[in-house]
Amino acid sequence: MISIQREPLTPFIDEAMPLFERHWREISANLDIPLEPDRTLYAASEAADMLRVYTVRGTGGDLYGYALFFVRSNAHYASSKQAVQDIVFIAPEYRQGTLGMRLLRFAEDQLRAEGVQAVYHHVKLAHPALGKVLSRMGYQPIETIYSKRLDKE
Repeated sequence: MISIQREPLTPFIDEAMPLFERHWREISANLDIPLEPDRTLYAASEAADMLRVYTVRGTGGDLYGYALFFVRSNAHYASSKQAVQDIVFIAPEYRQGTLGMRLLRFAEDQLRAEGVQAVYHHVKLAHPALGKVLSRMGYQPIETIYSKRLDKE
């Protein structure tokens, strides 16, 4: 049986480190920059009620995946509460079926219930699977983000 729920950052972050590592190795374009989550920033965001952690767990409580969002107003739309996806990942061995979509729908329901008006996701061009899922869920691409390594010039 699969369960999807909202969880506090602690103890999630310690338990999630092996999945964070797998996630980083799978999608990072910058493997030469060490994976080092800023626990202080995450904790401060949670303390300010700006972080949401949603998890997918198996019957024994094993962590299969997660979706983390930062919830805040937008500098251009101060009265609009928005959620920006920080990371979303389902371990490859659990990607069959609609588990990722179920996790994201759960997050949407939770965010909607607290008054979030818009959700934004970042999708890596080299890993378009998330974009395909989001398109099936009714999301539309609205922006392209460009990146440049300044330390590699």
